[in-house]
Amino acid sequence: MDGRGSAAPGGPANDDVRPEVTGHALTRPMLTLFALAAGLAVANAYFAHPLLDVMADDLGLSRTGAGLIVGATQIGYALGLILLVPLGDLFDRRRVILVQSLLSAAALGLVSFSNSAAVLMASIAAVGLLAVLTQAFVAYAASLSHPNERGRVVGFVTSGIVIGILSARAVAGFLTDLWGWRSVYLLSSLLTLLIAALLFRLLPRQARTTERLGYVRLVASTFKLILDVPVLRVRGVLALLIFADITTLLTPLVLPLSAPPFSLSHSQVGLFGLAGVAGALAASRAGQWTDRGFGQATTGVALVLMLLAWLPIAALQHSILWLVVGVLILDFGLQAVHVANQAIIYRVRPEAQNRLTAAYMLFYSIGSAAGSSFSTIAYAHAGWNGVCMMGASISLVALIFWLATRREDSTRAVEGAELNA
Repeated sequence: MDGRGSAAPGGPANDDVRPEVTGHALTRPMLTLFALAAGLAVANAYFAHPLLDVMADDLGLSRTGAGLIVGATQIGYALGLILLVPLGDLFDRRRVILVQSLLSAAALGLVSFSNSAAVLMASIAAVGLLAVLTQAFVAYAASLSHPNERGRVVGFVTSGIVIGILSARAVAGFLTDLWGWRSVYLLSSLLTLLIAALLFRLLPRQARTTERLGYVRLVASTFKLILDVPVLRVRGVLALLIFADITTLLTPLVLPLSAPPFSLSHSQVGLFGLAGVAGALAASRAGQWTDRGFGQATTGVALVLMLLAWLPIAALQHSILWLVVGVLILDFGLQAVHVANQAIIYRVRPEAQNRLTAAYMLFYSIGSAAGSSFSTIAYAHAGWNGVCMMGASISLVALIFWLATRREDSTRAVEGAELNA
């Protein structure tokens, strides 16, 4: 590949940004730091979910107003994907990450000291905006890795992200019981500053050579990638479907678990989410399988598992253990597809890894929002069986879509990898 970048499959050559040559080995300690940092960054966007009632009572918000806290975080995250993540393709990724880490620490501190609903909403939206730092870590780690190990690296960092998401509820509930909800954000702010200091010492600089590319064009080119790169479209649609599938399960989950015969507390429901950690850790293997050329096979098997997972999930009324089994299988399948998706698209346009990440995660955001919204409607009208039917249907659509596109997806991915070799 020459210094001007390779032609995208199905699209024109990109001569706006020259890919960097790092010359740095991605050591195990550095990779672990990436995973920890990414996990903390994404957890910041999920801490509020189990704390809405206490936050609302503290600041005099209605229960309806409390729901806007999550909405503000999600809107901030969506804007961050578009406005912040692409910056890593234009500037030194190290500098971008450090600046965003410091701003994130400041936003978290502001949340912890909020004394009005207006200040809380503004600061929590900023936390969501800067939580996309987690995607910058994925792209940065991928850029530092050898192409033959990129899947393994993405899988490892993604495991840290998943653990961050799954543990956020439990950690937030535990700290709130001890010291109040504000301690959650204050402690996260301090940890973010600590990680920023470690990143400052360990991260290598990445020189960027840009050509005729300003910020507006950079952001616009993120959307253009969706049009120009068929593999991104295919893998993006798969991301939309699998994340709609998982949020179909997780969003209404508290309703049957908090009702008889289970009658679990909110803290217990939060701990229940940790069952998915085992699946997340196991799914880190998916990156290695993709590196060995089994990305399509990994995707197919994982999608079948996601479909089958709804059988034990539907048996919740018989035993909560069936639900645990289903969550493990569903989460394993989700993470396997997610890691394979990212490893495959990063091969196509390595000089645009941040923008590929931003574009791909836009599909994720749409799917997550759709699953969350429609699953509660399904539960209200058809109970847990309705939720399971919806989830199984989404899994089936994802599997059919993969079967219909796998040949073109494989061809385009191979062409992209050869052009960038």
